[in-house]
Amino acid sequence: MTRTITLAALMAGTALPALAAEINIYSYRQPELIQPILDGFTAETGIETNVAYIDKGLTERLQAEGARSPADIILTVDIARLSQAKEAGVTQAVSSDVLADNIPEGLRDPEGHWFGVTYRARIVYASKERVAEGEITTYEDLADPKWQGRICTRSGTHDYTLGLVAAMIEHNGIEATEEWASGVKANLARQPEGNDRAQVKAIWAGECDISLGNTYYMGAMLQDPEQTEWADAVRIDFPGFQDGSGTHVNVSGVAMTAAAPHPEEAQQFMEYLASPEAQKIYANVVNEYPADPETPASDLVEGWGEITPDETNLQAIADNRAEALKLMDRVDFDG
Repeated sequence: MTRTITLAALMAGTALPALAAEINIYSYRQPELIQPILDGFTAETGIETNVAYIDKGLTERLQAEGARSPADIILTVDIARLSQAKEAGVTQAVSSDVLADNIPEGLRDPEGHWFGVTYRARIVYASKERVAEGEITTYEDLADPKWQGRICTRSGTHDYTLGLVAAMIEHNGIEATEEWASGVKANLARQPEGNDRAQVKAIWAGECDISLGNTYYMGAMLQDPEQTEWADAVRIDFPGFQDGSGTHVNVSGVAMTAAAPHPEEAQQFMEYLASPEAQKIYANVVNEYPADPETPASDLVEGWGEITPDETNLQAIADNRAEALKLMDRVDFDG
């Protein structure tokens, strides 16, 4: 059984009946997205789960609670959030053969503080009518003047954008990345605005021809009757980097909190997330790729095309985030 409860109830402790085995989870992801995983974990282990949904300030919450925090596990998205939690000292290292064997090195913290569970790719949404297949093969192509007035994107300071810029710095260095960002800005059809789906809508409306976005938004659009037309107007292209590296990816991930009151049960949960069963369920629900390369993606996700993910460790990319933000400010990307 899973209980979605308030933070106050978790902190009170005595407000909840004592259970022989349980874990407390702080989750950035909505309850309906993680419920199938929680049900599977409890069915397999008998360990109950209590979940508090926290969409903002998760790391700050853990810092404020300190050693009194009831949380055992954090579930969140984006390497920036996972790295922030580690740097803030609210996570602890976990040593596990299961996690090491099932989660590729590039999708986990070198020191064991966080582990990717699923990943999404930062891809190009291209107009089926106005962009030929094979016209864009690398991220560097987006700075080609041929695309002047044809690119839409969200803010240059958004985490998803900064993640790609940080990856570009890792591959090409700061100077080349700044030149690239200036080139992309010169090719924008409009000032950055909206979310990833808003960019696809703009392609559908003829305002631009290509955009950057995360793969799972295609699944979201196809499942929304009002947005299927947008999705049908584009295809997904999987660019890589000019140095031969694959497509930039980011993760949804898990970490054990520094003050976890149930560390053994928490590690069991983390290892369950890396199991083939959980990998398949979770990836299917969120329209993402399983972190375990031995677990196939859903038919829907596989249908978007073949992906070769960049194998650069995400922590190395996260370490470039501050420089990426400075760079985007220097080129005044949103201006």
